[in-house]
Amino acid sequence: MKTIAIDGPAAAGKGTLSRRIAEEFSFHHLDTGLTYRATAKALLDRGLPLDDEAVAADVARNLDLGGLDRAVLSAHAIGEAASKIAVMPSVRRALVEAQRSFAAREPGTVLDGRDIGTVVCPDALVKLYVTASPEVRAKRRYDEILAGGGVADYETILDDIVRRDERDMGRADSPLKPADDAHLLDTSEMSIEAAFSAAKSFIDTALKQ
Repeated sequence: MKTIAIDGPAAAGKGTLSRRIAEEFSFHHLDTGLTYRATAKALLDRGLPLDDEAVAADVARNLDLGGLDRAVLSAHAIGEAASKIAVMPSVRRALVEAQRSFAAREPGTVLDGRDIGTVVCPDALVKLYVTASPEVRAKRRYDEILAGGGVADYETILDDIVRRDERDMGRADSPLKPADDAHLLDTSEMSIEAAFSAAKSFIDTALKQ
């Protein structure tokens, strides 16, 4: 099974890198964070509670991975709701099962998220952990919002990123951390081209073995 697992905190560049790698190798791509956002959106759309684990898990089990719209699911309110259900063990189990099924697709897959190399696909062909300083990640998110014509406050974004890091790294179930055998890519001062070149080198080597 040719699976590339890419983990890391918010706004580190793993999404851009993952899509680029999937395109380069003609692999299927799944942003696993969108599966949590899609579950949260379904709950919000139906007026269902965000604190009922059984209800959230039922929605997660019936999620269609083929209909994940990044533009719609990137809304801040959906992200906040997703972070609340993402700590629920039964929701995580349901979505991890769906993600593992996706990872088995041929000719190969690229999955990015928070626990791909450690929990979802511990036997992945290549594991990458993409990170950057909170300040750099906040600046990227800030610039991205402004470029899209939106209004943003850098300090608010930074606080939000630090809070999300603490929540992701501190949760009892599947905390955000590099797999022991993951290649670390710190993109604080690295361009996406440099990160892609490094990642491609790791993957090329693994595919030849």
